[in-house]
Amino acid sequence: MIDWRRTEETEAWPSLPFPEWKETCATLHLWAQIVGKIRLVQTPWVNHSWHVALYLTSRGLTTSPIPYGTRTFQIDFDFIDHRLLLQSSDGAVRTMALAPRSVADFYRELSATLAELELKVAIHTTPSELPDPIPFDCDEQHAAYDAGYAHRFWRALLQADRVLKEFRARFTGKSSPVHFFWGSFDLAVTRFSGRRAPQHPGGVPHLPDWVAREAYSQEVSSCGFWPGSEAFPEPAFYSYAYPEPEGFGSAPVRPTEAFYHPQLKEFILPYEKVRQAASPDAALLDFLQSTYDAAADAAGWDQALIFRNAKPHP
Repeated sequence: MIDWRRTEETEAWPSLPFPEWKETCATLHLWAQIVGKIRLVQTPWVNHSWHVALYLTSRGLTTSPIPYGTRTFQIDFDFIDHRLLLQSSDGAVRTMALAPRSVADFYRELSATLAELELKVAIHTTPSELPDPIPFDCDEQHAAYDAGYAHRFWRALLQADRVLKEFRARFTGKSSPVHFFWGSFDLAVTRFSGRRAPQHPGGVPHLPDWVAREAYSQEVSSCGFWPGSEAFPEPAFYSYAYPEPEGFGSAPVRPTEAFYHPQLKEFILPYEKVRQAASPDAALLDFLQSTYDAAADAAGWDQALIFRNAKPHP
């Protein structure tokens, strides 16, 4: 077990080698889906599925307040004390340990805790956006939780969230919040040109096609951070355009470590290259800006109307 309090608290951009924590990542992804689906079923629909996302906090991730009749409640992941915190507007507080335990065990305890708080919430138990999913209540396979790597992941998300918010502040057109999608398990922010997009083909595993089509119903340039997966086994920042304009993938982008991935159809900047840069913030902002420029220039976005340079700090 890593002594994360000694090795990681002083490192703003911690190392996050995917092979060393992939089992924890897979389990945490599924736990986050359970919590996210609770928010999904209780929250009014917002365009582009913005109502489902989680948000960074100074200790982890939160649902933000979820309506339940005239009451509200929220669920927070705490990656410092490694607990799941449930709070309701009538003052009730409950906690669950974040520790090695199966997805099924996590689901059962969380369901029982909600019932104890008189919060009757039923979710669809099939995980979303994953091939060959195991229903939450049957999943005894995923049960890893390395507290040190969960903490590192959260600290990496903190830095990504902070820089993505600075990037978002430069844009005056329609833009999403910076938010964490539990389905794809990534932190993202999306800019919109204001024009309609061709119908998305759908086909995302265990996600209704109409959800993907509504999410991509308008022309976008989107970017974010993911921790890695079996298909791409390292953490990375990404940037893509939908629909992808002609010439986007061959456009020059910065820094030199960034590249276009033809299978993913996204520009990629490995997280490790950012954390090792002389200025990680500058390297990441350069990537975000240059890939957005590649999308906006190729697609003919109205730059004068919807873009302004960042103002210096006072």
